[in-house]
Amino acid sequence: METNRLKRRTAMLVRWLHIYLSMISFAIVFFFAVTGLTLNHADKFGDQLRTAQEKGRLNPAWMNNKDTTKIDRLAIVEQLRRTKNIKGDLSDFRIDDEQIGVSFKGPGYAADAFINRSTGQYDLTISTAGFVGLINDLHKGRDTGHGWSVFIDISAILLTLVSLTGLLLLLFLKKKRLSGLMVAAGGLLIAWLIYKIWIK
Repeated sequence: METNRLKRRTAMLVRWLHIYLSMISFAIVFFFAVTGLTLNHADKFGDQLRTAQEKGRLNPAWMNNKDTTKIDRLAIVEQLRRTKNIKGDLSDFRIDDEQIGVSFKGPGYAADAFINRSTGQYDLTISTAGFVGLINDLHKGRDTGHGWSVFIDISAILLTLVSLTGLLLLLFLKKKRLSGLMVAAGGLLIAWLIYKIWIK
């Protein structure tokens, strides 16, 4: 009797967890499902890559120094951000004999500046991939920063819990347990066969 009561309580808990975890992760599943399609069919859904060219000038005193450790990197980066409304994280800062290259990256976005060290004159190229490019990069976690990386990890944990609670819930349904497990095994087998047949 006590065993049956424990089973019922466990089943109720698993059902509750499955329902609410599914609802919490609905938007996540929907987002990754849609972006899975846009990524897999980039030729049909891909936005046109747009580029803009700009010019400007920075203070040569920030960079015209033989000792590269004295180059004012922060001033250069912040001035570019402020005057050209640059987004994304700083991804690269390269110092050559005659020029400095500064790159910023974000989802669906890139900005590259090439600065003449003696004059401070620079050429800036800004590339944007549009809405589809943005969500595709979010799906891949490319150039999205630490916060989005944590969100992807949390999403993966949530979806794992949804899957496991769904499987546990099935185990409490005597009449559908065997057929459900057979369907799950069949789905796994189909995925494995597709991999073996079409993936070289």
